[in-house]
Amino acid sequence: MFAISVDLLHGTFRGDGTGASSTGLQTRGEWPPSPSRLFGALVAADGTGSRCRVTDGSELKWFERLPPPVIHADAEPRHQVLLPRYVVEHSGKAEKNTHQEYVGRKGVEVRPGIRVAPRVPRVTYVWEAQTPSAPTLDALRLRAARIGYLGTSDSPARVRVLTRRPGVDGRSAAFTPDQNGDLAIAIPAEGDLLILDAMHEAWSERGAAVARSQFPALRHEESYRSPRPNAGTGPDRGRVVAWLRVQAPVSGRRVSVVTALFKAAVLSKYEGLFGEPPPLLHGHGFAERGYDTARFLALPDVGFRRSSGRIFGLALWLPPGQESVELKRCRDAAVSVQRLIGGGVEVRVSPYDGAERPVSVRPSRWALSSRGWVTAFPAIHERRGPVTLVEVSRWCRHAGFPAPVAFRSTRGPLIRGAVDLAPVEVNRPGRPRLPYSHVELWFKEPIRGPVVIGAGRQRGFGLCVPARATGDDKSSRQS
Repeated sequence: MFAISVDLLHGTFRGDGTGASSTGLQTRGEWPPSPSRLFGALVAADGTGSRCRVTDGSELKWFERLPPPVIHADAEPRHQVLLPRYVVEHSGKAEKNTHQEYVGRKGVEVRPGIRVAPRVPRVTYVWEAQTPSAPTLDALRLRAARIGYLGTSDSPARVRVLTRRPGVDGRSAAFTPDQNGDLAIAIPAEGDLLILDAMHEAWSERGAAVARSQFPALRHEESYRSPRPNAGTGPDRGRVVAWLRVQAPVSGRRVSVVTALFKAAVLSKYEGLFGEPPPLLHGHGFAERGYDTARFLALPDVGFRRSSGRIFGLALWLPPGQESVELKRCRDAAVSVQRLIGGGVEVRVSPYDGAERPVSVRPSRWALSSRGWVTAFPAIHERRGPVTLVEVSRWCRHAGFPAPVAFRSTRGPLIRGAVDLAPVEVNRPGRPRLPYSHVELWFKEPIRGPVVIGAGRQRGFGLCVPARATGDDKSSRQS
């Protein structure tokens, strides 16, 4: 057994895991502090290669190959949004319209982000089946003793390396690695040291012109199950590898345009980062049939009293059975997307930052378990003919879900905010025109979302929301 405990000496933690604090739109901070952040602190404590002073760096290569740990931390800490402030920009030249107290200097707005205040100021990372060698253990302890803070410099911390089961406060809870979990937490991966060294060399040569966003492959996320109720597991029906937020909502009637732009942007980013995109993403030359290609989803505001059907978010879903390397590459490509432009749409995009509002961006809105599901965007029929239970069961089977026990289908929306589209907004030029309708499905057992059915599921049509709000969404309201 191997563990690392982190005591937050000020009782608070501040870190920007997604890089979204500069937008000023965050309402929730990073929590728990990710294993990737802990790894970064260990690297910074004594450097790598010839920069090492008290170790030889081999312990970092051992650490980056560790599996995701169980994280013991406060399940519901307080998230405090910090107010922006203005500081002096040192540009090296005199400026007009200057800072009031500093002649010839310009003021720049700084957004500090979110301060997290847990009831239990300790986070513990536990690797049950891992035991370092004596030299590795000693080196890790030397590095841990040199760590002054975790996250930003106003989050001082004491870090200890343990080989016995640590004492865990009864008010803490366990965040557990789970393929079907409801959280995405960044972890280190083999090869990260090489990327960090490349970043350091680039920074040493070019200074502030180098940003971490230029190295998106450094971020790898693992699915975790949070200690919240209804965060259980289910059968593997694929997973969403990236949740994104659209900075300015777009009309739901533009769903076809938005998902097409999202797909094109992901393919472009993938090609720039890793080379030729796999058939999994673009669908050309794909040898399999059915639901085994990526789904590019637009997330609308639906299901509440004042829902408008506008698109507030995006998601990239990948089918089950994918290699972890490919999942990470697709995720890195998706979170690198910063803007969608074309077809009358021009919006900025950023990774989801854990905000409670708008509800339509929250993963829990689409990934709940429910017996009843109803379409937010109409489902495109897979073939012409009457819509029967047998036919709808066929759609569900192709989408990777069991057959429903009951359904109803109408031309118009079945839930408030669901989008009513014209044929020209559904069918693509030069493609066969297929009928479409809104559908409500009822299954024998609860099905975990996201649920997407019909012939247009790869481009966001047939996306469903729970027909009855469950779990922590019972009292939710879209802002």
